[in-house]
This record gives sequence, C-alpha cells and structure tokens, in this order.
Amino acid sequence: MPTPWKVRWPVLTAVLSALLAGVGVWGYMTWAGNQGGPPSNAIMVVAPYWYNGTWVFDDPAVGLRREPFVAGIPEMIDVLVKDVDDAKNGFRLLFSGRPFPGHQKKLTWLRGSSEGNYYKLDDPPMEGWICPAMFRYYKTPPEALYVKAEPLRR
Repeated sequence: MPTPWKVRWPVLTAVLSALLAGVGVWGYMTWAGNQGGPPSNAIMVVAPYWYNGTWVFDDPAVGLRREPFVAGIPEMIDVLVKDVDDAKNGFRLLFSGRPFPGHQKKLTWLRGSSEGNYYKLDDPPMEGWICPAMFRYYKTPPEALYVKAEPLRR
C-alpha cells in the first residue's frame, strides 16, 4: 500500500532540513577554518621595497598597501638584504612559522605588546616589533619566524 502524502511531506521536510543544516555547518566550518590566514607551515612571500625612508610592502590579497616595517624590523631587513643587489627597489621576502630549506634567519618570539609582537634575532643581536598586520597571516603569533631575502625575479 503506498504511503499517503500526509506522511511523506513531514519526512521529506525533515530530510531536506537535515541536509541543508549539514551543508550550512560544513560551509561555516570551512569558512571559519580559513580565517586568520594561511596554515602555519605555509611559506608566504611579500615583496618589500624602500619608500619614504623605511621598508614597506603591498599585499592586496590581505588588504595591505605600503604597510611599513617599524621599530627595529627595518634594521633586521637591512641585515637580510645586505647581499641582495638593488634591494631598495624591491626584493622577495619569504617567511614561515616553520623552518624551510634555505632560510637565512630565525626570529624568536619574545612578548606581545600594543597589539603587536616583539621578536629577536640572535645574530646579530637585535629586537623588533611586528605590527598587527601579522594577524593577516597568522591567527596567533608564531613562536618563531623563519625568513629569507632574495632578489626579485622580473
């Protein structure tokens, strides 16, 4: 005997509701998991250049334009680019929260302050503050940042 329509509609409605809820939860979890930037093992690349007396960079993907490096970080960059020809016209800066082949330096997290974070470089001994723009790349400040400067490939 066929199931009457009175019984089918509530069952069909319940199944569709459960399916839509599942898709909604999956979509939210996917979106929420992508907030805060790339995974901590990714190698990111920006192209700093010299502008108005300091190093800056643009990254339209995360909404940054002429984002300046300040408070000790420009001096660290000077150390990184000492062997990069014409660095002031731009260079590639690779960085990651995990070691990667060929990294030049390791910056170690010291403390958070004024929404930014202080990192130290051991050789030569230096300390610098990385501004809140870091949170465009990391949900939480990495314990270490591994970095490498190299010429732009144009």
